[in-house]
Amino acid sequence: MTTKPPAAPHHDDQAIDVLLRPATWAEYVGQEKVKQQLHVMLTAATQRQEVCDHLLFYGQAGLGKTTLAHLVARELKANLKVTSGPALEKIGDVAAVLTNLERGDILFIDEAHRLNRMIEEVLYPALEARKLNLVVGKGPGARTVALDLPPFTLIAATTRANLLSGPLRSRFGASFKLDYYEPADIGAIVERSANILNMNMTPEAVTAIARAARCTPRVANRLVKRVRDYAQVHGQKTVDVSVVQKTLDMFEIDALGLEPYDRRLLTTIIEKFNGGPVGISTLAAALNDDKGNIGDVHEPFLIITGLLARTPSGRVATELSYRHLGLDVPLNKLI
Repeated sequence: MTTKPPAAPHHDDQAIDVLLRPATWAEYVGQEKVKQQLHVMLTAATQRQEVCDHLLFYGQAGLGKTTLAHLVARELKANLKVTSGPALEKIGDVAAVLTNLERGDILFIDEAHRLNRMIEEVLYPALEARKLNLVVGKGPGARTVALDLPPFTLIAATTRANLLSGPLRSRFGASFKLDYYEPADIGAIVERSANILNMNMTPEAVTAIARAARCTPRVANRLVKRVRDYAQVHGQKTVDVSVVQKTLDMFEIDALGLEPYDRRLLTTIIEKFNGGPVGISTLAAALNDDKGNIGDVHEPFLIITGLLARTPSGRVATELSYRHLGLDVPLNKLI
């Protein structure tokens, strides 16, 4: 069983998310290559007393991009200013953010793929030449004013790096792809979170939560919180496998972490399209959903778990998906 620390103070759900976020590099589990590369960059910049190059973090939601931005700022002892792509709608919005930066500050833009092209064009000279070009006036009397910006670092995070324009991507000094986590790393994250929340959890329960966490730290922490809720309401002092299983059953999450929509997606391919292949547009119509939601949110995990295959002809349900759903495997699916 995990060792129980002193009783944790009361926090609301959002405060708990902050509490569970790693505050040091040692607490940040996984993504070892990314951490090594960042360590070299940040150490070199610190030794030269220079501002770090602009950084781009990309990968599926919940893999730790925002946490990395906070750790970079902590490592550089820099102020972190946080905004998002959707929040920067007009040139005035980005101008207000940039002109409030001081030397060495870090500007973190989440959901950077949702920046519009007009905002991107304002960022080009800001990132490359530390200039903010503004147009003053209208018509024939309009003129361009160039404002000097202090040296700063932009950290952008996105789940859709392909939607960033080439000119914007080229202005980052380094790009880092965050991958899904290994089961052992997810298990370590679950155990750490359980300790922080003062939960007495058996090793088997840790493993069960880790298996259902979709290889994603954010999902792991969400499940830990829901298991904590269930255990508290039902008076369970120790969280064992049965408590985890009852919690997962209540939220209709199976042992692999599939939620109702994931199972519906696979079942639709199997029952309506004979297991595939089926095109993404046709599948989206059958599910009455947006193909972007299918391709960006649900497909990646189903593919890495081997339940779904993406072929030139379309999406195909694999033999493993039939077995996982308790369905007979057609002869043409047997390998």
